[in-house]
This record gives sequence, C-alpha cells and structure tokens, in this order.
Amino acid sequence: MIIGPKLNGLVLAGGKSTRMGKDKGMIPYHGMPQRDYLYHLLSRVCEKTYVSVRSDQKDGISDDFETIVDENEFRGPYNGLLSAFKKHSEAAWLVLACDLPIINLQSLQELIAARDPNVLATTFAQKENPLPEPLCAIWEPKAFKSSIDYLNAGNGTCPRKFLINNEVKLVFPTNPNVLLNANSEEEYKEAIIKLSLE
Repeated sequence: MIIGPKLNGLVLAGGKSTRMGKDKGMIPYHGMPQRDYLYHLLSRVCEKTYVSVRSDQKDGISDDFETIVDENEFRGPYNGLLSAFKKHSEAAWLVLACDLPIINLQSLQELIAARDPNVLATTFAQKENPLPEPLCAIWEPKAFKSSIDYLNAGNGTCPRKFLINNEVKLVFPTNPNVLLNANSEEEYKEAIIKLSLE
C-alpha cells in the first residue's frame, strides 16, 4: 500500500504533432486511437483519469472521457501538466505522452510499485542514458508547486530540465522499448515493427 497522495492519470494529447504530420493521439497502434488506449490503460491503475487537450480538440472527444482543457499559460507539455494540477492540486499525476506506443500495463505497474512520494517525481529512464522521462512519470503535488516557481524564474519550459535539477527517483523499465518515442514517420515505422515483436 502506497502512502502518499492519491494517483490520477493524465494522457497528454494537446500537442500539435508537427514532426509527425498528423495527430499522434489518433494513431491506432492498438486498434483504437492512441489517446483512447492510454486513457483505458491509466484507468486500470489510477483513481481518476483525464485527457489533456487544447480547447479546439474538446468537441472531438467522446463524452466517455474526462478531459482537462489546457489553459495556455505555459509552452509545451507544462501546459497540460499544470492545467491538471490546477484542477486537482491534491493529487499526484501519472502522466503519459501520446507518443509512447509500446507502453503497457506491466510497465505502469512497475512504475507505480517503485513510486517514492517523498521526492518530486518517480520517472522512467533508459539505463544507457539515465535522464528522467518527464512524460512517463509520476509527478507528486509538490513538484507542480516547484515547477511554477521554476517557470516564473525564467529558467525555460522544459520539464526534463526541471526534473534533472531536482530530487527524483529513476526507474529502469524491464522492457526498455516502452520508452520509444514516436514523433516522426520513421519512429512510427520503428514502433510498428517493435510492437509486432512484443
């Protein structure tokens, strides 16, 4: 039993997907749009789950999904992270980006089992390049408070840089493929091949 704030799930689906050339959240790696797949995955391990979207995407999302509309206060993924925190500041958030086609239930269970609520975040990382993966991580409530200070101080808007400079717990997944980011057509093709071998 984890001692710590309750855990909500957040699918980050509000990006523009410019490098991919199409909405990454709509790619059907698993027979349904990726954002739907991740939502169902997170719903199995989190107390409540939400999809983070831009205001112009909201009408295209089924009423079956809880959404949080980006407030557009900050650039990049921090937009979705902090919009979620403002709605439910008491919760920790298990955050997943839409560009993680190989992530699965087992890997999420690994991350949750390793969670340390005493640090700012528990995050997956690759062994050969042990940098925190901020968009496949559990962010504790205090991480968001510190993030707002970090952003207001003008230190940039990169969540990875924020985590590198703070106390986090790195977790190396049993299957390192789960951290494959598919942001381009080439990476999409690589993901399809790896999924066929899983």
